[in-house]
Amino acid sequence: MTHKISQSITGYEVVKDEVPGEASTAVEEVKKSNIIQMHESLKRPEMLLGSTYKIKTPLSEHSLYITINDLMLNEGTDHEQRRPFEVFINSKNMDHFQWIVALTRIMSAVFRKGGDITFLVEELRSVFDPSGGYFKKGGKFMPSLVAEIGDVVESHLKMIGMIKTEEISEHQQKIMNEKRAQFEAKSQVEKTSTVAESSEFPAGSTLCGKCNVVAMIKMDGCMTCLNCGDSKCG
Repeated sequence: MTHKISQSITGYEVVKDEVPGEASTAVEEVKKSNIIQMHESLKRPEMLLGSTYKIKTPLSEHSLYITINDLMLNEGTDHEQRRPFEVFINSKNMDHFQWIVALTRIMSAVFRKGGDITFLVEELRSVFDPSGGYFKKGGKFMPSLVAEIGDVVESHLKMIGMIKTEEISEHQQKIMNEKRAQFEAKSQVEKTSTVAESSEFPAGSTLCGKCNVVAMIKMDGCMTCLNCGDSKCG
């Protein structure tokens, strides 16, 4: 069919047929652009979800209480996330007041910046007390009070899903249980140290270099950790 053009052409545009999938891709991009991510410009809501953890160390007669408040992002959607927003540490012991206030403000600033904040765990846990560390209940060694705060942060990040828990396979757990039973049957040594008394692992266990728990035993010439499964024999 012929069309007569009676006016001057001022511009033109090529009309393309819609390619299947392009429309859905555009919709997905719009959805992604509406996802709220953690960043510094987010305003603090009136209410936050909080979790409080208790730390009791032999360094002080008073306990420390660590409260981490979380912000719910994209609540009620497929992209719902729970992310830490601020942290508070409280104790009757005022000896560490200044550095505790400084630490909580820096940690809160890192939380609000968003992104991958899991590096905080390793940074805190790598702090060593020059006067020596201590064993917490269960036989786990803590090189410092700051390191135990890092341990609490790790537990919280695992709870909200930011850090994935490394699960021990059923086969490895079975081997660990067999080794533990053999070791306990073979060893009848009485518990002499306070560490062994407070530990849930057999007497005579040594400190594991991977998980810092007194759970390393030697069976069949191989050092194996009954807590995390780490083995010198691979």
